[in-house]
Amino acid sequence: MKTPDTTVRGKKVYSVTDLVKEYRMGEVTVSALRGITLEIAEGEFMVILGHSGSGKSTLLNIIGGLDVPTSGDVVFGDEVLSRYSERQLTLYRRHNIGFVFQFYNLISNLTARENVEMATEISDDPMDAAEALEIVGLLERQDHFPAQLSGGEQQRVAIARAIAKRPQILLCDEPTGALDVATGKVVLDALVDVNRRLGTTLVVITHNASIGEIANRVIRMVDGTVSDAIHNQYPKNVEEVEW
Repeated sequence: MKTPDTTVRGKKVYSVTDLVKEYRMGEVTVSALRGITLEIAEGEFMVILGHSGSGKSTLLNIIGGLDVPTSGDVVFGDEVLSRYSERQLTLYRRHNIGFVFQFYNLISNLTARENVEMATEISDDPMDAAEALEIVGLLERQDHFPAQLSGGEQQRVAIARAIAKRPQILLCDEPTGALDVATGKVVLDALVDVNRRLGTTLVVITHNASIGEIANRVIRMVDGTVSDAIHNQYPKNVEEVEW
């Protein structure tokens, strides 16, 4: 069986080598990742595709510094993340990574602008909160509270909060999973715009194969391994995809 080509031709922002993650559950060892090797290029939009239990969230969490591998290496630039201390991982997440999750995790008693400002307070060179909200098309809603916003609008506030730190990497875990198709398209348009407008490296994990059609590259995972890697020479626009 041919090994999928997970290398990149441009400048690498990540190199992942022989990544293994195991969990102990009583007397049983569960293997979430089984020797993952791949590269992520600077500025690309990559989709990691797989069903529940395929290991995609575990991979994203390790790349994002939220978890550590059992063995193998994750290299970010010239730094080996898999050898970082907990404090080093905290600083890495703070200065380099923006996270967008399936559920928005907004603070209910803060306005959209105030939710975004929470992220700017821990950044060395933050974007103005209004600018971040303008990028995702919500400047006119900046003084509204989460309860006054739709699900798609709340997710776009979460994206604005993530990009306000000016992160090099934006990691998204099922960002449209809780949304209907029409609202999900609006959120994906916002993510694609961030990738193209700001040059932010974008990694999205999803079970929805249609999202892969708008990405530069798709990594398909099955049972903790990479089963396929697809380079899209001509990614589609969001509105061109059949959902």
